[in-house]
Amino acid sequence: MIDALILPAQRRALAPVAAWLDDRDIRADQLTLVGFGFGLAGFAAVIMGWWLPALAMIGMNRLMDGLDGAVARLQGPTDRGAFLDIALDFMFYALIPLGFALNDPVNALPAAVLIAAFVGTGSSFLAYAAIAAKRGDSAAAFPAKGIYYLGGLTEGFETIALFVVICLWPTAFAPLAYVFAAACAITTLLRWHMGWRAFAPNDMERH
Repeated sequence: MIDALILPAQRRALAPVAAWLDDRDIRADQLTLVGFGFGLAGFAAVIMGWWLPALAMIGMNRLMDGLDGAVARLQGPTDRGAFLDIALDFMFYALIPLGFALNDPVNALPAAVLIAAFVGTGSSFLAYAAIAAKRGDSAAAFPAKGIYYLGGLTEGFETIALFVVICLWPTAFAPLAYVFAAACAITTLLRWHMGWRAFAPNDMERH
């Protein structure tokens, strides 16, 4: 919901680090893969119930996610980079609730509901992006993104805020998961509606 608002400040903060990495020929794809490695470490820490290390690994995953984009803007974005970024992000988002389910079977149902909600937001996001790319559309609010970026009630910032809260307050995982899943459902429905209207056939397509 607020990703577009915080992106300029994030880019300014990361620009010096990105320039330092670029000077040392660190590639954006390498940062994406390192970030996913931190995400896997966070997943393992959640399973073990090591909440502060999990929180640290989630933070490092997000830092790398910001840096890979900043470095890519200096080196030139690539289709592979855009693919890796979104594919690994969506996997990371699903792994954290799965980790809570594996940590405590009591969390299995709310984790399943939350992951299903993530499937809804992720699939609607990617379906819209695919059709928008086919039509040559671009997202004015996210001009630097590698694919068409469709916002919503639950975006990256809100998802990471949830992960932070559940790592600090793991006993509240179930109610927070249900609440966030409901917000994700609203996002999915809104995106379906947007796609239904934006991609309605025109008179030329009907004939």
